[in-house]
Amino acid sequence: MKKLKLVVLGLLFIATASIQAQVNVNINLGTPPVWAPADRVEVQYYYLPEIDTYYDVPSERFIYISNGKWIRSTVLPVRYRSYNLNSGRVVYLTDYKGKSPYVYHKKHKVKYVTTVYREPNEVIYVEKHKGKKNKGHGKKHKD
Repeated sequence: MKKLKLVVLGLLFIATASIQAQVNVNINLGTPPVWAPADRVEVQYYYLPEIDTYYDVPSERFIYISNGKWIRSTVLPVRYRSYNLNSGRVVYLTDYKGKSPYVYHKKHKVKYVTTVYREPNEVIYVEKHKGKKNKGHGKKHKD
């Protein structure tokens, strides 16, 4: 009986030693929207600095501020409906994981959006890079 137990334990040991555990981690971050740049990067969030809006790729929702609250919506707010997503600037947020990219909103605004000044019925964005203003370089969008 003792020999049978040893044989069974030996076979179990050999069987478990020969089984290879395979872990397959598949992070599906969603399909990038058609308006995303050709050099698409698999991230959870985009930041659209020209309209100060985030885009959640997996849930296919825009995240923007309205009346002091962050709103998630499948469409842009009315004030940005004429904004051309195909030609807009997209920033890939590669350093953030979570559900609230706007936690770093002030940091993102300082880093990616600069002077915003208004003219009648227009918003003009002047982008700065590494703390320097690039005057005259910006896009005009109707408000």
